[in-house]
Amino acid sequence: MVDLTLSINTDLAREILTGFIKSEVTRIGVSHAVVGLSGGLDSALSCVLAVEALGAENVLAVRMPYKASSKDSLDHAQLLIDQLGIQSKTIEITDMVEPLFKLHPDISKMRMGNIMARERMIVLFDQSEVFKGLVIGTSNKTEILLGYSTHYGDSASAMNPIGDLYKTQIRQLSRALNIPAPIIDKPPSADLWEGQTDEGELGFTYEEVDKLLYLLVDQRYSPQEAMEIGFDEKFVNSVTARIRRNQFKRMQPPIAKISNRTIGYDFLYLRDWGT
Repeated sequence: MVDLTLSINTDLAREILTGFIKSEVTRIGVSHAVVGLSGGLDSALSCVLAVEALGAENVLAVRMPYKASSKDSLDHAQLLIDQLGIQSKTIEITDMVEPLFKLHPDISKMRMGNIMARERMIVLFDQSEVFKGLVIGTSNKTEILLGYSTHYGDSASAMNPIGDLYKTQIRQLSRALNIPAPIIDKPPSADLWEGQTDEGELGFTYEEVDKLLYLLVDQRYSPQEAMEIGFDEKFVNSVTARIRRNQFKRMQPPIAKISNRTIGYDFLYLRDWGT
């Protein structure tokens, strides 16, 4: 029987992920990292791992509230900033996005959320130039598989240390790394509008979808096999459709092949120059 607790060796995961960050940052000749710290669990974990890998003095946390953002988000981010003793900036995005919102009086919440996510990534990459560091990603495996992110918004980064951890595993590792309890225990939310929660939007809990994703992706179960061991048919079909539909978000833009050495197809590594 497959173990659906998704339990991980947190000590080993910690060692692998901090080593990954240090290697990926330093291999291009820099020593700093920039993290968009939302007050949520995923960004908190990426930030803690970056600090362990590079040192507190080499990590910049950036808070980017909108006027409707929850005060708890700012406060929870500050809890971690104080705990880690890292440098931080608060850059409000309200005046950056409002002019675009005002052009479209009937703009939907979805469009507003996408605009805010992309504006925040503009801010982070700008700060990466100021701080001379790489932007660390904060999207977990569940979000990536479901496409629950903004393309070139919160899904963008120079590297992502937590992208192979399901949300369930993010919680496990976060507890082991002593992330403040208010961050771990609160309902996951992108804080795009008042009362917004991830699970409310998705229509299911992370705990139940992580089990299904683990079977479909890691254990290579077919949708039919997942149904045979008890998963609801409608739920399975909905999740598999989301995975297929959002494949484009998990890829670099495809390049039409003309030559015999095409970037992303035949030209993949720097090994040609002995690097």
